[in-house]
Amino acid sequence: MDYLGIGVLIIGIAFAIVSIFLIKALNNLANVLGGVRKTVDQLPEQLDSVMKETSSVLNNSNDTLADVNEKIRALSPLFYIIGDIGESSRKLTSSLVDMTHSMKESTHEGEQKINEEGWRGIYGALALTYYLTQKRKELKSASAGGQS
Repeated sequence: MDYLGIGVLIIGIAFAIVSIFLIKALNNLANVLGGVRKTVDQLPEQLDSVMKETSSVLNNSNDTLADVNEKIRALSPLFYIIGDIGESSRKLTSSLVDMTHSMKESTHEGEQKINEEGWRGIYGALALTYYLTQKRKELKSASAGGQS
């Protein structure tokens, strides 16, 4: 019986030690669950404030979007006008290119004629004389306008 009593005593001491560790673990678990309860209790209030802020942000976004749409509607005719001006300038430029090309061809024919007949130097001298006379007249009129 001695051995049986000692065995029961050792089992009792081991059970007491395991119970102490379980008590500590269960107390820690109770503290964690208490913190979770507090967090869960605060959750509805936090969700309400987040929802209010979210709806406020959505309302502001809707107002901003409406304002941007209104301003885009106001600017749309301007963009159409700019597009029309671009198209018109493109057409004008292409017609000027065509006209310049045709003038180049016609002057090229004249240049060939001048080169064939040897009149190039005389025409150049006449053009230079004309240019210098025009410049002289411009300078005289500018100096006369500046003195009065």
